[in-house]
Formats: sequence, C-alpha cells, structure tokens
Amino acid sequence: MLILGIWDGHDSGISILKDDRVLFAINEERLSRRKLEISFPEKSIEYSLNYLNLKKEDIEVIALSTSEFAKTLWRIFPFLKENYYLLRRRKKDYSSFDSIKRGFKYRATELQLDPLSRKLSEFVINRKLKKLGFRNYRLFMYDHHLCHAASAAFTSGFKEALVITIDGIGDTLSGTINTLKDGRLERLKDITGKNSFGIFFEHVTNLMNMRELEDEGKVMALANYALKIKDEDNPLLDFFEIDGMEVKARYGSLKTSKELRKIFWKFPSEQFAFMAQRTLEIKITELIKNAIKETHLNKVCLSGGTCSNIKVNMLIKNLPEVDEVYVFPHMGDGGLAMGSAMVANYKINSISEYDFNDVYFGPEYSNDYIKSALDTNNLKNIEYEYVEGIEREVAKILYAENIVFWFQGRMEYGPRALGDRSILAPPYSEEIKNELNLVQKKRVWYQPFCPTMLLEDAKELLGDLKGKPNEFMTMGYMVKKDKQKLVKGVINIDGSCRPQIITDHNSKYAKLLSEYKKLSGIGVLLNTSFNLHGEPLVCSPEDALSTFSRTKAKYMVLGNYLLSKNNDSE
Repeated sequence: MLILGIWDGHDSGISILKDDRVLFAINEERLSRRKLEISFPEKSIEYSLNYLNLKKEDIEVIALSTSEFAKTLWRIFPFLKENYYLLRRRKKDYSSFDSIKRGFKYRATELQLDPLSRKLSEFVINRKLKKLGFRNYRLFMYDHHLCHAASAAFTSGFKEALVITIDGIGDTLSGTINTLKDGRLERLKDITGKNSFGIFFEHVTNLMNMRELEDEGKVMALANYALKIKDEDNPLLDFFEIDGMEVKARYGSLKTSKELRKIFWKFPSEQFAFMAQRTLEIKITELIKNAIKETHLNKVCLSGGTCSNIKVNMLIKNLPEVDEVYVFPHMGDGGLAMGSAMVANYKINSISEYDFNDVYFGPEYSNDYIKSALDTNNLKNIEYEYVEGIEREVAKILYAENIVFWFQGRMEYGPRALGDRSILAPPYSEEIKNELNLVQKKRVWYQPFCPTMLLEDAKELLGDLKGKPNEFMTMGYMVKKDKQKLVKGVINIDGSCRPQIITDHNSKYAKLLSEYKKLSGIGVLLNTSFNLHGEPLVCSPEDALSTFSRTKAKYMVLGNYLLSKNNDSE
C-alpha cells in the first residue's frame, strides 16, 4: 500500500510510505525556494511521484493533519495564509494593524474543534486533490498532536516509551503526554493552547524583533551571552506552574504577550532571552520528571516545534530518571506530513515501527546529471574537474583551512544539514566561524555552528555521551573543558554543542571525516546547512551553483566534481 502524507501549513511538504519504509519525503521550500513555505505542496507531490516513477492512481491512501478553525479558514481563503506568511517573515511593510492580525491568529487557533470545520477542510482538500488528478483514494485527517506523537514513537526504535509533544498550538492543543507500549500509542494528558510553552517562546522571539516560528534558535543562542539571573529573581518563571502532568499558564496567549512586553522593557535583550530559555528548561524538565514518575517509563520520545530546543533536550537527556531520549529529526510542523502518513499506516495496517538509520529521503543526482548542469550553466571564473576518491582531495583542502560547499547523495529530510547538503570547514578556527557567519552566510555573529564527528572522537570530546549517539543534530552535549580548544569553532560560549555523531563509516561524508582525521588527528568538521541566510537548503545542483556563485567561497564539490573559483578576477 502506498500512502501519501501531506502537510499544507507552515513548512508544507509530503511523505510517501510503502509498508514499513519511507520512500521519499521533501518539504515544499526546497522546490519553491521560499523558506518555510506555507502553500499547498503541489510541487512536492509532482516531484516525488515523478522521482519514484509513480502515477497518481497508484496512491491508495492520502493522510493530512489539523482541522482547527484557523487552519480550515486558511484552506478556504489561501490569501489569508499568504498574508500572514509575509507578515511573519517581515516581507511586507509594518502596519499598525499587524498586532491585530497576530491577535486574531492566536484567538482563531484556540477556538474549539468543530465537526463542521473538519468537513469543510476535507471538502477543500478533496477538491484540490481531484484538480491535481488524484482518483480512487481514501482521505484521512488526523489530530495534529497524534501525528507529532506517531512520528517520534514509531521511528524511535523503542518498545516502550514516554512520548511527549510540545509546540505552539495545533488542533487547539499545545502538547500531549502519551505512552508507547507494544506498538500502541495511548494519550494520557492534553496540554491546551492556553497553556502553551511554544506560544510563550513565540512571543519572546517576536518582542526581540525576530521572526516567530523561525528565529527561536537565535533567542536560545543569545541567552548564552547574558549575565545570568538567579531563578528566584526570574519573573518569567511565574508564567507557568507544573502540577503533576498539568501545565498551567498564568495568562492567556494575548495577555502573555502584554506581560512579557512589560518585563522586556526592564531588561537587556540577552537577559530577557536567558530568562525565557531558563523558563523552558525548568518547567519542561519538571513536567517530564513528573510524567516519568507517573508512568514508570524511562525512555522519552519528543516531537513538536518546541522540541527543537537542544538545551532543553540536553537537560532532559541528563536527568537521572531518563535512560534515553529520542527526538524526531523533523520535529516541527514540517514533519506532520510523515506523521499523518504513519498514523494512517498504523490505523490501517497496524505498522508502528520504521527503520530510521538515516533521513536521506530527498532526491539524488547522478554525476552525469551534474556534468550536464555544469556544462550548461554560465560559470564565470569557475573551473571544475572530475576527481576519483574526492574525499581525500577535499580533506586536504579543509586541512589547509578552507571552506568547502559539499553536495552529495540524497537530500536530507528535516531542518538540519547532515552531510549531503552541507558547508564544511575546520572545527577549531574562530576566524573561519566568523567569516562563515558574517561574510558567507550573512547571519548574526552569536549564532554557533555545529560539528559532525566520528563516534570514536565523540567519545573523546563529549562529557555526557549518554544513550544512543545522536545522528540527527537534535540534542545538545557539553564538550570536555580540556578538549574545547580543539573544536572552538563549533561550540557555544558555555562549551556546549549540537553534534551529528557518525556511526556508519560507509558514506562519502564519513570517509571524508576519516581522511581529514589522518591529516589533523581529529575526525571532526564544522558542518552547517548549504544555503544563505533566509533561504532553504539547496536541493539540486542548479541551486548549489546559484548559491556558490553568490558567495566568496572558493571551493565546492558536486558529486565527484571539484569546483574552484578564481576570486581574484572578480
């Protein structure tokens, strides 16, 4: 049975499952080239079917999530969704009505579910699918947080686990507490939209003149540079109370914003960020400790946008009550297409386990295709050559303290670059880190970069390597103090990092790390996403060439082709 999962909201995309395998998954932004695309994923649907050589009539089941009033309204009137997208991403001029629009959005998402809303959503989606040429399929629409929970539980490899979802809001909820036992999910507790950790952090992000649903990671990063405030002096801790497995917010979503604004007025930005980050750390870990005590389950699965906070995840991992933590690699709403497909597969076929050794679910391009793209593009000041054993040659370039744009294999699924669409550099150079931030990627100076490291090096460098090595960059770790100089280009000011830990040495990327280790003595590289700030990860060789041409970087690898740029002639 072929199941197509679709998500048509923030970071829209698709996923195609067959039995217990993920055949293909992609988010619309990679094809539309608009970061965190919100339109119905028509490009992703067409691309995936063509890539897999499938026809629309081959798809037997189509699954979606979220039928709340606001989502249904956006499906009926897509211009409302587009307008909010442009507002949120600061792509339109400021208006005095913007705060009213945001307020309406929060009020609308909190409205209780209604059977009419679901019927209208199904009607609109069916009309869209039939217009695209789908016939003789069954359409299912599932609860937002059930899809988050299923994606984490069914890909974790755990037989029994506590499954927690935490985000802004979806289907009127901001989170759930579930158990996984014998392949069966059971929900124990709902966290209502009024009591949302995610919306709290959205407001913090917006107040700091950053983009909510996008720049929360910047808030977390800036918090590292604050003069720390004692917990007893942190006024934001009063915004939430944890009572067993209940989350109780002091204010509703709009009042939260007003009260946060009053506090922000009194504190520097970095201290405000620190207090907000600390609030998440204390309150979420307290909630999970209580849930573990209640369920006696010591393995934890996490999903939902708030679970992208690697500092919170690190604290959860290091709780003495916790044996192991798994975070779904595409934890935000962009992962809902896969989650809905997995719920459908669970309910129809009783499939609740997937082999998730990697997440390279996107398109792959052959060396012949790459050669054709190179020949047909007008490459000014760029030379290229085919190199057999390219890993060895690139290791030498990196060892000579160069930045390399690296494009290989199938594109990664999710928000993290995992070695197929990556920008690479030596891990120890703060000078290169600053060049990457300020010159190449044009990001704020305080955003850290992440390392990729071989497992044997991770064991030497990381002080809290607990549980299964994290291969998907979803978890924070502390680097041992005596090792921090070796990797100072890929750690936060507090000594923490978000590593990708490589356990399989068969890929080109793993071989590159091994070759670099022969030269440098350490199997670690700086690894950041192959894109410019504000743009999606590159998907095709054409995307890579466009990005490369707009930077001052000298070297790029496409498959087995090594490109070098003569910057002196610019």
